[in-house]
Amino acid sequence: MSASHASSPAANNSHGNGPGTGSAPRADRGAFSGRTAFIFAAIGSAVGLGNIWRFPAVAYDNGGGAFILPYLVALLTAGIPLLFIDYAIGHRWRGSPPMAWRRLARWTEFIGWWQVLICVVIAAYYALIVAWAANYTIFSVDTRWGDDPGGFFGSFTQALEGADATIAFDYVPAVLITCILVWVAIVLVMVLGVHNGISKSAIVFIPLLVIMFVILVVRAMMLPGAFTGLDAFFRPNWGALLNPGVWVAAYGQIFFSLSVAFGIMLTYASYLKKNTDLTGSGLVVGFANSSFEILAGIGVFSALGFMAQAQGVEVGEVVTSGIGLAFVAFPAIIGEAPGGALIGVLFFGSLVLAGFTSLVSIVEVVISSIADKFGLSRVPAALLVTVPLALFSIAVFPTTMGLSLLDTMDNWVNQYGIVGAALVGTIVLVYLVKALPTLRDHLNLRGTFPLGKAWSIAVAVIVPIVLGVSLIASTVGLIGGEGTYSDYPWWFNFTFGWLMALSLVVGGAVLSLLPWPKNSNLHRPDSDGDELAPPVVPGTGLSGHDVATPHQLRPAGPQDGRS
Repeated sequence: MSASHASSPAANNSHGNGPGTGSAPRADRGAFSGRTAFIFAAIGSAVGLGNIWRFPAVAYDNGGGAFILPYLVALLTAGIPLLFIDYAIGHRWRGSPPMAWRRLARWTEFIGWWQVLICVVIAAYYALIVAWAANYTIFSVDTRWGDDPGGFFGSFTQALEGADATIAFDYVPAVLITCILVWVAIVLVMVLGVHNGISKSAIVFIPLLVIMFVILVVRAMMLPGAFTGLDAFFRPNWGALLNPGVWVAAYGQIFFSLSVAFGIMLTYASYLKKNTDLTGSGLVVGFANSSFEILAGIGVFSALGFMAQAQGVEVGEVVTSGIGLAFVAFPAIIGEAPGGALIGVLFFGSLVLAGFTSLVSIVEVVISSIADKFGLSRVPAALLVTVPLALFSIAVFPTTMGLSLLDTMDNWVNQYGIVGAALVGTIVLVYLVKALPTLRDHLNLRGTFPLGKAWSIAVAVIVPIVLGVSLIASTVGLIGGEGTYSDYPWWFNFTFGWLMALSLVVGGAVLSLLPWPKNSNLHRPDSDGDELAPPVVPGTGLSGHDVATPHQLRPAGPQDGRS
């Protein structure tokens, strides 16, 4: 792909040089009713399973209370700056990832499709975890796992683990039924649209999630040994701050928990009203997400402190994360704690709500992209995406190979999908398209938190270094480590790990070469009937006098001196 594509008729039409505000039909993409609806939806996306089951263990392993310092530094120097990038691209060019990136600069469209394919993979397996959590919410009522939660989880999933992992379509009926129910709920929400589906579900589910989790935390803090767990969680190990690995872990946690750089926040921002305060909204979402993570840490370590005291061991011996924490350690706590059924329903119910709102946001990236590409209205686009995606997910993951497949795909799509796309996207924006002045000026016109050189340095220097180091470290660990990842057969990791990750990049490039139909949203004025913002002029800021919206700002001329 060469820059010469930028002068094609399709590109010109897409940038407002064609039909403009004339007789061309508007792009009916849906919209959030206001800033509050957007913030709830964005928090719903950011607050997911990783906040609850990943952050507490990462913090404990990387300095305890001292980890809060690199964590906040990472939030301010990478997480929120990247969040602003997503907001600016989606909001200025009013589209899904492929359409927004294409409007920004024609040849960058492949990044948008790469992000879409990442979301397809994540959505397919994410539904399985939500289904497990829904099952365990019910199991908590009578602590169905008895005295052996680990053995119960194995028999419940019937998972082929380690060297036994292979391609197998032996279905697990209980998981299959719940997976179907999860997808039915997803299809319903997505068909209802941005305002009636995504927005309204988030406005109900996020406050409910917070209320449930606060009750859970209060109850957990009343358990014997809770403060031993909290002491282990918050006791600072200041020496850990000298370990570069701790800082990499902090940036990694922020990066994965904020839902940045794989299309979600970009898509949500495209549904915002034009004069929305983007930087103020970004700060609210960023700090709300981190606050929930710390709340989760308090709840989880209060419970782990109780478990350690009950077993007569140190807290460090019971600390775990991910699936092991959620479906083995927590059920053990629930089984022993007084009033354990309440703790179980609150904990797994929280996982369901956090997982569901995140899954909604992941699927929306795909729906918006298909709707933009083919100029489809909401219902046909939602059904065209969710029904095949649901059928694939239901066919593959509620099986005996589901857990090992989820584990492998999750590891590779995170490192070589999300991190890889973020690294490439950042380098393209900063050093090839040189878009930061344009994005900065768009954000600053209505933003209450002005962006300057510090933001530019964070995006141009800190973010690429951190993402590059993370990618190198994970590659060294995968290739240079003993044995294979999770002891799975090499062909299993190669097929569903390396090959899958590579196919996302190739697929993104191929999809970006396919022409956009004449009835696509690319050629249409936006939903207000306004002319679309032009592509980026490299290294040039924006200017405009008495403009009504940031979208009316245009590349500055030499007399403006904006760069």
